[in-house]
Amino acid sequence: MIDVTCAIIRNEENELLIVRKGEQTDHPLKWEFPGGKVNKDESDEECIIREIKEELCMDIVICGRLHHVTYDYGHKKIRLIPFVCDTLDELPVLAEHVDFRWCAAGELKSVDFSEADIIVAERYVESIGGSTSETEAVNENEIELETDKELRKMIHSMMSAQEAEWIATSAMDNPAFIAKLLGYSYSDDRKLSFRASWTLSRVFDKNPEMINPYLGDIVEKLNSLDNESTQRSFLRIVSLTDISRLSLKHHGILADHCFKALNSGFSAIAIKAYSMEIIYRLALIYPELANELSASISMLQGEGSAGIKARGKIILGKLSEVSSERKTSKK
Repeated sequence: MIDVTCAIIRNEENELLIVRKGEQTDHPLKWEFPGGKVNKDESDEECIIREIKEELCMDIVICGRLHHVTYDYGHKKIRLIPFVCDTLDELPVLAEHVDFRWCAAGELKSVDFSEADIIVAERYVESIGGSTSETEAVNENEIELETDKELRKMIHSMMSAQEAEWIATSAMDNPAFIAKLLGYSYSDDRKLSFRASWTLSRVFDKNPEMINPYLGDIVEKLNSLDNESTQRSFLRIVSLTDISRLSLKHHGILADHCFKALNSGFSAIAIKAYSMEIIYRLALIYPELANELSASISMLQGEGSAGIKARGKIILGKLSEVSSERKTSKK
């Protein structure tokens, strides 16, 4: 019996990530929930976090666990252990699969899954039918922020996007709380840093004005952050903000940081995607950046990631439209 974990990964729209196996595999061109075999001396939870990082270069937060599925494929018998997870990442980097898609829970029945994954999909749909939402359940409790230690513990143990949203809602009524979240985002504790910055991203979605006073500080810290997950959350915030409100100094820091991320062979896909959007917004202010951005995106088209190629084409299309409008206005 082989123990294998899989992740039912939900995004911010509550869509689920599924991935497609290649032709030269045990289950050619079948879809599945991503995951992999549990190593010796490794917990199931450690396994799924490692596998998703290795297979998809994504950060996940484990929210729950479904009952395992035992299935005999003939040539092997597996115990498939499903975890329900949340993520802020939208663009997986496919290291072992040939395709991915986000789909609603109601679409799972029509997906051509591997046999064991069919059972997992059915159980997941059953588990969410008619149940009380996590947001409603967590809101029955009162938030306690009496000490810094308690707040750190709460952020550190946060288990889902619903909890992050709940904490973000509480933060909107307490500006000092937002300052603490920002401080935790710079922590050497990578888990605390990621979850604090993730929560700040949720605060921004609810009320950008709450984060705007801190944008300059966020930009200035980008180059010193070695936590890729926190960088991703910060770049997401900046990519959605009105960049013209930032100073010339901060524009320079952003342009330098984002071009380095775009041209690096080691940056995660999501970081490249947000960097593209930020530089595009800067190019609306500084047209001379447009050609350099176009050249960087053209180089990325050979990377092989469907997600980054698609995002690059969108940005190139926007640049072309802006260029045409400027030429027309000069006539």
